[in-house]
Amino acid sequence: MHPHRRDPAPLSAAPIAARFQRIFAERGMPPSGMPVSDTPEPIPALERAQKQIPRLYRDAVADHPRVAAWVHTIAGTAEAPNVSARRQVTHGPSLLLVGRTGRGKTHAAYGAIRSLLGAGIDVRWHATTAADLYAEMRSRQGADPEWMLRRIIRIPVLILDDLGAAKSSEWTEELTYRLINQRSIHQLPTLVTSNLPVGDLRAQIGDRVASRLAGMCEQVVFTGSDRRRHGNAA
Repeated sequence: MHPHRRDPAPLSAAPIAARFQRIFAERGMPPSGMPVSDTPEPIPALERAQKQIPRLYRDAVADHPRVAAWVHTIAGTAEAPNVSARRQVTHGPSLLLVGRTGRGKTHAAYGAIRSLLGAGIDVRWHATTAADLYAEMRSRQGADPEWMLRRIIRIPVLILDDLGAAKSSEWTEELTYRLINQRSIHQLPTLVTSNLPVGDLRAQIGDRVASRLAGMCEQVVFTGSDRRRHGNAA
């Protein structure tokens, strides 16, 4: 959505990014995207996260250079609440990952989470598809959709997968707007994926949501062949 935006300058040029590059390299994860599982010692936070990550993506790697750059940026903004605590993700930029089915968008999003955890960053995160989000938010006995939405709004890092794939309505547009608008205001890192071209996505989710996404996200286009047909996660 930012056709004239330049790619970010190499993060190694900044001292804080250089420090995190060294951390990644020490753990066997240089920016080129080596698998997180190749780290020389177990990482408890990553081991715990593996139980939440779908089996298809448990070996995912942030192997797209612009997603890898995002990981380094988020790691560089992490802050420790006190001297004895680990650094935590509190704010940062977001990405809109677009491309046809099977191009590796979801793979890269989960790879980004794994890379942050592998670098020793404390990451509270949540992943959902847009369709699952709408299903969860529907009113039903014993559930509090408003509380659930507030929880997802406030989570430090969110993967919102397959935006634009679910049937749209005024209700889904309003719900998506609330989620995206609040995360934009509070600068909470969000990884949004969509199989739709940007123009079609705007028509599907509405101008208000598309405008917020344009303001908060750097667009990353995934091309190439269908990874699913070659036995890889997409």
